[in-house]
Amino acid sequence: MDSNLLFIAVIFALLVAGALVFLFLKQRKELKLAQQQGPAEAPNTAATRQLQLQAYERLILLTDRIALPNLIQRVNTPGLSSREMQSLLTHSIRQEFEHNITQQIYVSAEAWDAVRNFKEQNLLIINQIGSFLPEEASGGDLNKHLLDLLVQNPQASLQNVVSDALSYEAKKLMQ
Repeated sequence: MDSNLLFIAVIFALLVAGALVFLFLKQRKELKLAQQQGPAEAPNTAATRQLQLQAYERLILLTDRIALPNLIQRVNTPGLSSREMQSLLTHSIRQEFEHNITQQIYVSAEAWDAVRNFKEQNLLIINQIGSFLPEEASGGDLNKHLLDLLVQNPQASLQNVVSDALSYEAKKLMQ
């Protein structure tokens, strides 16, 4: 009896998930179609364009806030271990990203992918550097190693590339 209820619940959950995915893809397709249409064919073009520009602004701010030097300066807490600092940094990045996740509906898929990849890159760098530090390392040690990596290899951060791409797309909207 319990296995039948579990089976029905799983089937129901899969149907609901499938319906949500279908609706999401349909909305995304309609938005892309509206973006491709000319100004005379797209309704509320001025309002839509304003929402898109605001989304690009917020995503540029997000990339600035999760850039490792800025993030370290903002959340640096003396006395933390490297593991605690690693957790604080990764939590802050995820929180900032989740706060802006709805902006993806207003920007191109490429722009959103760039922001998402930047977030993932920063999480990877933090976790990689953190995994190489000894257990007794401090949060300051982690921060120093992260900043040293960026100074020695400026290409290790995608911040400028992502910000430039977002700015370029925003400027195209203003033409």
